[in-house]
Amino acid sequence: MDNVAAIILAAGKGTRMKSGLVKVLHPAAGRPMIDYPVTAARTAGATPVVLVVGHQAEAVQEHFRAAEDIRCVIQKEQLGTGHAVACTREALAGFDGTALILCGDTPLLRAETLEKLIGFHRAQRAAVTVLTATVKDPSGYGRIVRDDSGAVLRIVEQKDAAPEEQALREINSGIYCMDAAFLFENIGSIGSDNAQQEFYLTDLVAVAVRKGLTCLALCCDDAEEIMGVNDRSQLAEAGRILRRRTNRELMLSGVTIIDPDQTYIDDGVAIGADTIVHPNCQINGRTVIGSGCVIENGVTISNCRIADNCHIKAGSVLEDSELHEAVAVGPMAHLRPGTLLYAHVKIGNFVETKKVVMGEGSKASHLTYLGDAEIGRDVNIGCGTITCNYDGVNKHRTVIGDQVFIGSDVQLVAPVTVGRNSLVAAGTTVTIDVPPDSLAISRVPQVNKDGWRLKKK
Repeated sequence: MDNVAAIILAAGKGTRMKSGLVKVLHPAAGRPMIDYPVTAARTAGATPVVLVVGHQAEAVQEHFRAAEDIRCVIQKEQLGTGHAVACTREALAGFDGTALILCGDTPLLRAETLEKLIGFHRAQRAAVTVLTATVKDPSGYGRIVRDDSGAVLRIVEQKDAAPEEQALREINSGIYCMDAAFLFENIGSIGSDNAQQEFYLTDLVAVAVRKGLTCLALCCDDAEEIMGVNDRSQLAEAGRILRRRTNRELMLSGVTIIDPDQTYIDDGVAIGADTIVHPNCQINGRTVIGSGCVIENGVTISNCRIADNCHIKAGSVLEDSELHEAVAVGPMAHLRPGTLLYAHVKIGNFVETKKVVMGEGSKASHLTYLGDAEIGRDVNIGCGTITCNYDGVNKHRTVIGDQVFIGSDVQLVAPVTVGRNSLVAAGTTVTIDVPPDSLAISRVPQVNKDGWRLKKK
């Protein structure tokens, strides 16, 4: 939509969070909660987006440092919502259109609802339109007072409400559309004669009514959308609702989620059709999973790219890794950042990798550590193999060529290279490069002392 600017109020500390982190940067379903109203406003067509920041302003500004359409203004003293909006006057100087005013602690708000609000506001040519909801328990919220025609007369905060007003169940969401000219011409006229001694943005409704301008309310279809997050309990509830939405969208797109209530998938994760996700999985960050995969019980995946037909077995942990087609991992494997597995690689139980590239068809089936290594195609890594990559000061690299066979209980002391088609015998400690097509073996000769046990007895 043209000529829409968003103002998002994000200056508060969030005292009830009892945290050293400003409230709006607390994550909900994998993203700081401020991201959600910003994204909703952008999707609804708002540009620019002006953030009113205060407590830990630098942290909030840094979070959006790369966003060209976001402007931050600082509210040095938190004197109420009216004062916060007044701080944006200079940032929006010359703007002529609709001001969309949101709260930074409403992560459940949908872009579709904002589009509907803006459309309604413009169609009715209102000066002020407030988004509302009707709830069973309105405690803590401002109440909407309407006249007989349905127009809004005023919004009264609970602490200032008379008993008959407290009985009203239509509540203020703190989300508004306002004509920008009306907003900035009148924002300086509101006072602080109320129980909190703050400048309430809601007082602009009474100003508009006195001037004979149209003030309307649009009731939100889903009251949970306007839920504000003020404490850790509400944060957890918001996260639960966001994950429920994500899981539903994924299932409707063809993903099987065995138990959605016990599956924790972050907002923004992409999963292809016919992938099966078992319970108690956590899939986080910028993860992309292809089609036809199986993600077994208790898997944690963070910021990974996983191609089609991969099988991630129970209890495995994958971080910042890339898997090509038909890779099998686990159970109980740990892929640390920098792991790249080409097609048909197998990583078995209790195998740990870090900054490893494994070529197509290679396998490390169990009880192995591979760090800072480049491994070719069709390589067998035997049980108990270790790349000794750290000398106490620096990390060193191991290179293993194509079609190498590494026996069990081998230590590869980096930096070291094993040439293609070589065999490293079980129990060998490799300290020098192995040429291609060679056998490497380093063992202390075995000595049998006949009768030794009988003599000791």
